[in-house]
Amino acid sequence: MINEYQLRVLPQVAADGAVLRKYIAEEQGLAISTVKAVRVLKRSIDARQRTIFVNLKVRVYVNELPTDDEYEHVDYHDVSGRPQVIVVGAGPGGLFAALRLIELGYRPVVLERGKDVHERKKDLANISRTQQVDGESNYCFGEGGAGAYSDGKLYTRSKKRGNTEKILRVFCQHGASTNILADAHPHIGTDRLPQVIEAMRNTIIRCGGEVHFQTKMTRLITENGKVIGCEAVSTDASHVSPLMTTFTGPVILATGHSARDVYRYLAEANIQIEAKGIAVGVRLEHPSQLIDQIQYHRKEGRGQWLPAAEYSFVTQVEGRGVYSFCMCPGGFVIPAATGPEQIVVNGMSPANRGTQWSNSGMVVEVRPEDITSEKASPLAMMHFQEQLERMCWQQGNMKQTAPAQRMADFVNGRLSSDLPKSSYAPGLIASPLHFWLPKSISARLQQGFKTFGRQAHGFLTNEAVMIAVETRTSSPVRIVRDAETLQHVQVEGLFPCGEGAGYAGGIVSAGVDGERCAEMCALYMEKIV
Repeated sequence: MINEYQLRVLPQVAADGAVLRKYIAEEQGLAISTVKAVRVLKRSIDARQRTIFVNLKVRVYVNELPTDDEYEHVDYHDVSGRPQVIVVGAGPGGLFAALRLIELGYRPVVLERGKDVHERKKDLANISRTQQVDGESNYCFGEGGAGAYSDGKLYTRSKKRGNTEKILRVFCQHGASTNILADAHPHIGTDRLPQVIEAMRNTIIRCGGEVHFQTKMTRLITENGKVIGCEAVSTDASHVSPLMTTFTGPVILATGHSARDVYRYLAEANIQIEAKGIAVGVRLEHPSQLIDQIQYHRKEGRGQWLPAAEYSFVTQVEGRGVYSFCMCPGGFVIPAATGPEQIVVNGMSPANRGTQWSNSGMVVEVRPEDITSEKASPLAMMHFQEQLERMCWQQGNMKQTAPAQRMADFVNGRLSSDLPKSSYAPGLIASPLHFWLPKSISARLQQGFKTFGRQAHGFLTNEAVMIAVETRTSSPVRIVRDAETLQHVQVEGLFPCGEGAGYAGGIVSAGVDGERCAEMCALYMEKIV
C-alpha cells in the first residue's frame, strides 16, 4: 500500500529519516516494521513563528518497497550523422539546448570560449593570488557559465515558460542530489555543480555531439538573409596565431550576460538589439549567525537541525525597485570581473552552506530612460555597467581589492574607519560608497536599508559590510526575437537564448529557455532539411 501525507513536523523530525519514519508510523497507527520506505516529495520551512516547523509532503510505502525511480529519466540516443545545430555557449541555456536537441534527433555542436570546468578552476584561483583576470576564463566564461562556480541555486518563478521540473530531473540524472526535487528553494552547491556539468557534457559527446572549448564565436555566416553557420577563433594562448574555424548549421546563441564583444558585434552587424533594464548595487555580507538569529527569531539561530537562513527583501523608493538578489546563506563573495580594469562582485554557496557569512546582492532597478532622456543606444546600459565597474576598480587601487563600507556607516554617510572580516578573498579597502556611487543608486539603497531594518530588527547594522559593485544581475541588452518562433526578428536560423539574450534570469529559467529554443530550432530544421 502506498499513501501520501501532508505533515507539519519539528526540524529534528524532518532532519532524520529514521525519526521521521517512526513519527509517521505513530501518527498513522502503523507498526514501524510495516513502513518500508518514506519518500519526501516536497519540503519547506515555516519560520514565521518562534516555534519553527517543516512542512512535508511524503509518500509512504507500507508492506512494500518502491519499485519506481524517484524521478523520470530522459532517454538520450545517438545522433551521429544527424543534421547539426551550432550552440554558442556552454552555460545552462546552451547545455540544456544541446541536450534537448539530442532528444529531438539533432546533433549539437557546442562552442565555448572558456575552458572546461576543471581547467577553469585554476584561473579562478589566480584571480585572488595574482589580482589578474583571464578575459576568457573566469567566473562568467567557461563550461557551466556564470552559475557553475557562483552558486547553483535552482529557484525560479518562470514556471509559465516551460517545464522547470524537468530541468531539475536532468540535473539529478547527471549527479545532483534528489533533494532538489523536494526543496522549496533547491540548491546544488558550487562545490558539486562542476561534476554535474561535466556529466552533462559527457552525455552530449557520448550521443555523438561535439563540445569545443577555448573556441570563441567571432561572426555569424549568413546567406540570403539566413544564418547558415558561424566563424570561431581559438582562445588558447599557447597557439602562436589564432586558429579560425567555420561551423555550419543554424545557431542557438546562448553566450551569457557578460559577452560584451558579442553585443558589440551584433550592433556593428546591424542585427537588431535593444537596451534592457538592469539592477545595480552591492553585495551585502552579514555574519551568518546574525541572519540565522533574525530569520529564525531565536538567540541560538539555526541550531543543530535547521539550514542557514535565507531572506528576501523588496521595496519601492522613488519609483524604482530596491531588493535583495541571489541570496547566498553560508556562502562567499567572489570576484566576477571578465576583463581588465573591472571590479564586479557576486555570491556563491557550497552545498552545506556552512561558512560564517551570508550575503546577497542589494540592488536598485535601473531603466534605459534613467541613463539618458533621449532614445537609448542599444549598448547604453552596457556602457553604464562598464563605467561603474571601472570606477570601482579605480577605487580599489586598480586591483581586485574591492571598495567596501560598513552598512550603517553607509546609511549615515560616514566613512568606515575599519572593516569587518570578509569572505571576499582578494581583500577589501574602505571607501565612501555613499559618496561616489551614482546618487540615484546610493540614495535609494540608503532608504531601502532603513525599510529592511524596520522589517527585520538587527538587519541594519555595522556588523554587515557592503562590497562594490554588483552590476551583472542580468543582461543589459535584449536580442530581439519573435515571440512564437524564438528566431531573431530579422534573421532566420538565429535563435537568441537565455540570460545573454535577455530572456532568462538564473540557471533554471535559462535551462527552460534553452529547451524552448532547441524545440523551435528543430521545427525550423524540419522545414529546411
